[in-house]
Amino acid sequence: MGRLANHLPVMPVTAIFSRHQDALNWAKEQAVMHWGPLALESSYLPFDNTRYYAHEMGADLLLQLVAFAQFIPPPELVTRKLTANSLEEACAATHSFPEKRPVNIDPGYLTLGKFVLATTKDAAHRLYLGQGIFAEVTLHYAHGAWQHFPWTYPNYQQEAYQSFLLDCRRYYREHLNPDANKTAEDG
Repeated sequence: MGRLANHLPVMPVTAIFSRHQDALNWAKEQAVMHWGPLALESSYLPFDNTRYYAHEMGADLLLQLVAFAQFIPPPELVTRKLTANSLEEACAATHSFPEKRPVNIDPGYLTLGKFVLATTKDAAHRLYLGQGIFAEVTLHYAHGAWQHFPWTYPNYQQEAYQSFLLDCRRYYREHLNPDANKTAEDG
C-alpha cells in the first residue's frame, strides 16, 4: 500500500501576453499585488507561433514569463487561474485598449520534474482540478533539459522559454528545503 505524503510546495510561474506594453505592466503589477514578489522575470518574448488569439487580442503579441518567490501548494493553481481570469476581465473593463481581450494571464507552476499550466479548456491530456479549471503538464524535465510533449504549445518548445524555465528550476532547487531536495523528483 502506498503511503500518503504532502506534496512539496511548487514554484508559481505565470505567462502574461499582450500587444500593449501598458497592459503587460498593469498585469504584472496586479500579479505581484495578488501573489507576492517576483523571483525571476524573462525578457519580452515574441508570441507569434499561433493566430489563435488574434481575433480578440490583435497581432504582434509579446509575452513575459514571471516566477514568484513564494512557493505554494499545488492545489492553489485553481485559485490563481480564477484570479487571473478576473484580472483579465478587469483590464478589459477599463476600456483603455481597443481589443476585446487586451491581456492574457496564464498561471502555472514548476517542480523539479515538470512545468504545469492551468486552463479552462478540457482536452484528453488535461486533468480537471475543480471550479472549471484543468491542468496540463506542458513540459517534463529529463536528461538535463526540458522535454516537450505532442500537445506542448509551440512557444514552450522554443529555447528562450525553456532557458528561462531552467533558470526557474535552478532557483526552485536552491530554495527548496534541503531535506525535501533529497526526495524531490529530479529526472
